[in-house]
Amino acid sequence: MPSELPPTIDPQAASRWSHHAPLQSPWLHEEVARRMEERLDLMTLQPKSWVHWEPLRGGMQAHALLTRRYPKSECFMLLEHAEHAQAAMKSIANPWWKPSLWRAPVSQVGEPAQPVQMLWANMALHAVADPMALIDRWLKALAVDGFLMFSCLGPDTLRELRQLYASLGWPPPSHDFTDMHDWGDMLVRAGFAEPVMDQERITLTFSSPASLLAELRELGRNLHVQRFGGLRGRRWHQQLLAQLGSALASTEDGDRLELSFEIVYGHAFKAAPRTAMAKQSSISLEQMRATLAASKGRSGQ
Repeated sequence: MPSELPPTIDPQAASRWSHHAPLQSPWLHEEVARRMEERLDLMTLQPKSWVHWEPLRGGMQAHALLTRRYPKSECFMLLEHAEHAQAAMKSIANPWWKPSLWRAPVSQVGEPAQPVQMLWANMALHAVADPMALIDRWLKALAVDGFLMFSCLGPDTLRELRQLYASLGWPPPSHDFTDMHDWGDMLVRAGFAEPVMDQERITLTFSSPASLLAELRELGRNLHVQRFGGLRGRRWHQQLLAQLGSALASTEDGDRLELSFEIVYGHAFKAAPRTAMAKQSSISLEQMRATLAASKGRSGQ
């Protein structure tokens, strides 16, 4: 990336969305978390403790899957806002799954006293105004040889909606999303080692333009610095619904509307701090010439 700060994200808008996001896990976030949880089969390290970053938005059902996978591990949930923390604890106290003989280990809210072996951050990185600062926080929370698991939206997300807005001469419908290769570069720059990046595309279908917009409102907001600055009128909203119905119609099932999401997955390890290089000695050009001359003299004897 040419800059560490996403050039299209309005920091104030990102802060407002972080504070006022719905107190629930969107369906898409839960589905991405479920797929990311399966990737833990490839990780041999069993964390003694781990951090779930913003679990309320990242996925409370996924939180249950993770505690089942690591029943002996200590879990810390980190949430920026008190109301989000309260909602997350309420969700744990009244789980969505049926009670059984198995009981999940206790999950604490707050910073761990010691670095952890795993940090789990699902669908958070694409919506922050300073992602490099967030990656640095993740690195500091991890112990050496601990690992990060994260996911976020990629640049092909909402491509049909972007094309529609551009064709109508409207401002972009969302901020730009970062490519997975740029995320890998940022991880290395922060101090992570062996980053592995992957991506997949998920196509969601909707029964109507209204249901499509409702899903998007739950997933996020338009954080673009060039987004429309005022309130749209009723006529514009009606035009939007009509345009969505025609432009996003499925080629296979015209009664359904299609919208693409690119999901980026990544994991990386925290490497040991680099040791200072040994102090190097230096010699002058005259000393080097004298040394070479002496070496030739000895070889000629």
